Amino acid sequence: MSHVLSTSGFASLFPKKEILGFVVLALILFIVLPLSLDIFRLNLIGKYLTYAFVAVGLVLCWGYGGILSLGQGVFFGLGGYAMAMFLKLEASDPESTKIQSTPGIPDFMDWNQLTELPLFWEPFHSFGFTLAAIILLPCIFGYIVGVAMFKRRVGGVYFAIITQALAAILTILIIGQQGYTGGVNGMTDLRTLHGYDIRTDSAKYFFYFVCVVMLFICLFIAQFIRKSKLGRLLVAMRDKEDRVRFSGYDVANFKIFVFCIGGVFAAIGGAMFTLQVGFMSPTLVGIVPSIEMVIFCAVGGRLSIVGAVYGALIVNFAKTSFSESFPELWLFAMGGLFIAVVMAFPNGLAGLYNTYAAPKVDALIDKIFSKKTSTPAAPPPPPAVPPAKTTASKSETPVIPQGAIHE
Repeated sequence: MSHVLSTSGFASLFPKKEILGFVVLALILFIVLPLSLDIFRLNLIGKYLTYAFVAVGLVLCWGYGGILSLGQGVFFGLGGYAMAMFLKLEASDPESTKIQSTPGIPDFMDWNQLTELPLFWEPFHSFGFTLAAIILLPCIFGYIVGVAMFKRRVGGVYFAIITQALAAILTILIIGQQGYTGGVNGMTDLRTLHGYDIRTDSAKYFFYFVCVVMLFICLFIAQFIRKSKLGRLLVAMRDKEDRVRFSGYDVANFKIFVFCIGGVFAAIGGAMFTLQVGFMSPTLVGIVPSIEMVIFCAVGGRLSIVGAVYGALIVNFAKTSFSESFPELWLFAMGGLFIAVVMAFPNGLAGLYNTYAAPKVDALIDKIFSKKTSTPAAPPPPPAVPPAKTTASKSETPVIPQGAIHE
C-alpha cells in the first residue's frame, strides 16, 4: 500500500510530460557540459547557474504569486557577502596579514584605519553560522519587507518600485561603508575554504557540481510548491486575489512565504557565486543586475522552473558573447530582448516549447510507453467442431410401433 502511495505521489509531483525536462537538464549539466567544456568555460557556466537560483525563485514569486520584485539583487548580495565575509576572515589570519598596521583584520579595514574587527563580523569566523546566515538573513529581511508591504496590501507596480529602491539603498550603503564592506571594490582576494584553495581547477570542478546539486534541490522544492495546494492558491491569488481573500485565506501570509522562499533561493545563488568566482561586489546588488535577473526569468518562461534555468544560461551566454564585441550596446540589447519577450512570446522559451514542440514530444512519449505497456495479442480461438452423431447405446430399448407385433 505504501509503495502504491509513494508511486502515485511521485507521479503527481513529476508528471510523465514534465519529468523529461528535468532528465534532459540533468544530463546536460551533469554529463554533457563537464565532458565537452574546458575548466574556464565550465566555471563560466557555473557562474551563469548561480543566477538560475534567482530565476527559479522569481518563477514562484512572479509567475505563480504575481509578485514582481525588482530587488532580488538584494538577496543575492546578502548570501554572497555572508560567504565572502567568512572567506575573507579565513584569508586574513595574523600570519598572512603581518605586514599590516593591525594584523588579523581584512586588508580594506586596515586601509581605512580600523584597529579592530567590527563586532558584527565576529560570528562569521564560524562556517556553520555563515551557512545559517545565508538562509536566515534573506528570510528575516524578506519577512520584514513582506509584512510592511503585503499586510498593507501594497502590490503591483508600487511593490516593484519599492524593491528597486531597496536595491539602490543597499548599494549605496555598501559603497559608503567602505571600512566595513570593502566599498566599491567589494571583497576580493578570497583564497581558501577550510584551507582548501578555491582557485585551483579541481576546486572549480568541485564547486560546479556542488552548484548543480544545490540548484536541483531548489528545483525540487519549487516543483513541490507548484504541485501542492499552496501552488494552486498562489495562482488563484495572482488571478483573483479578492476572491481568495473572501474565501477565508490570509493572502498576505502566502505572499510573505513565497517572497521569503524566492529570497532564500537568490541568497544561495549569491553564496555559490562567491565560491566560484572568488569575489563579491556591490555591482551585483544594485538595480541593473536585479532587472537582469527578471529578464532571465522572463526569457526562460515565468511559469516554468526548468525554463528559468535555460533562460539564465542563454541570456548570460549572449551577454558574454555580445559584450565582448559591443560592450556599450549590451544594455540596449537587454532592453530590446525584454520588450520582445513581453510582446512576442510572453511565456518565454517554455511557452514556445509548449506551443510547438511539446505536442510532438508528448505524442512520441505516449507512443513509446504504449508499446512498452501493450500486452501480446491473444491467440485466435480454435475452429468450431460440428457435434458428432450419437448412436443409441446398447442399454437403450428400441421403441416398437404399436401393432408391429401382430404384423
